[in-house]
Amino acid sequence: MKIVYHFQHKGGQESRFELSLDPQTLGLVPVADEPPPEWTRLGNRQCPHCPLGEDRYPQCPIARNVAGVIREFAPNISFEEAEISISTEAREYRRRAPLQSGISSLIGIVMVTSGCPHMDKLRPMVYTHLPFASTEETTYRAISMYLLAQYLRRQRGLEPDWGLAGLVRIYEAISIVNKHFVDRLKTIKMQDASLNAVVKLDCFAIMASTIIEAQSLAGVESLFRPYLDGSEMDPAGRP
Repeated sequence: MKIVYHFQHKGGQESRFELSLDPQTLGLVPVADEPPPEWTRLGNRQCPHCPLGEDRYPQCPIARNVAGVIREFAPNISFEEAEISISTEAREYRRRAPLQSGISSLIGIVMVTSGCPHMDKLRPMVYTHLPFASTEETTYRAISMYLLAQYLRRQRGLEPDWGLAGLVRIYEAISIVNKHFVDRLKTIKMQDASLNAVVKLDCFAIMASTIIEAQSLAGVESLFRPYLDGSEMDPAGRP
């Protein structure tokens, strides 16, 4: 399974990243690269809730896999515009947007496929990867993913969490990862494009957690009227 990110910069420069994912696990298949830089060391601003040890993981798995992206965009400013295209096996997305928008989407998918125990919880969303998603779209997809996970847990005789409390905890843990990854990036010399891309991811995590915890889903509840009031729809979609 491949996802290709392509950036066409205003000055003619091009940046291309081809992500190969294991089709069974959606784990990122690492590519041969330069020796990992010092800032990727696991102990460098390691998250306080990280369960990994340096004996088995000399580098933070996220930092190791995202190092090439950070190196590529180190000279760039967040709001430099570029023509950004993302190609998957099913479709292609194109948009002219600030670099941080495309970098945020790219770093986001690397973070959840790299093997971080906290970010792994969002890995099923890669199956329906949606670049340039709004907070509402991301929250909708996250809740849908989580509830499907609870259905599968029940099918296996495990206790489901229909109240979404576990999803709030997942996003709280992810926000800690994002904040410490920003601290890690601050230890290297670069412009702010990649830094603000991660900050944007953290804003998404905080907002999604707030929406879920407050149960602020009234905006989409009306879409589910046929499931809530017992009415039936005819084949033309009329009530």
